[in-house]
Amino acid sequence: MGAIYFYHLTRHPLEVTLPQLLGKARSAGWPVLVRGVEDARLDWLDEKLWLGPDDGFLAHGRTGGPHDALQPILLSCETGVAANDALCLMVIDGAEVSAEEVGALERVCVLFDGNDDAAVNHARSQWKVLTEAGCAAQYWSEASGRWEKKHEAGSHGAAAPQDGS
Repeated sequence: MGAIYFYHLTRHPLEVTLPQLLGKARSAGWPVLVRGVEDARLDWLDEKLWLGPDDGFLAHGRTGGPHDALQPILLSCETGVAANDALCLMVIDGAEVSAEEVGALERVCVLFDGNDDAAVNHARSQWKVLTEAGCAAQYWSEASGRWEKKHEAGSHGAAAPQDGS
């Protein structure tokens, strides 16, 4: 059974943090699905990933292309099994994830904007639902200037972190 990691973005925006996490997932050899909720936002993210630094290039594509199964990273608004047989799911902008997906994948990452109260509340709700369903979860914060694990719940469930620590 996989685990779900919640990343509370307070110092760096999505377009900075996501490529770092994608690089780590790819270093682990995992095909990745990035799930969002709006096509326009994924178009923007697609452009940001293509314009990244030469030494950090992340090959990727949008779902619906002719070579989806070969893409190491797919960007999609769709739920369900990814055409690239993703082992890692990265959820942005409040996209949904199920306990079944967490159990079937190596890793699920939920990235949420710590400066947006609605996003924080949604992430807390996701934490509660998923840990109560038996998913192992970790909460990571960058508030100190570097990423630190602040809270962990085993497969027995635990209350969501309330104070950002």
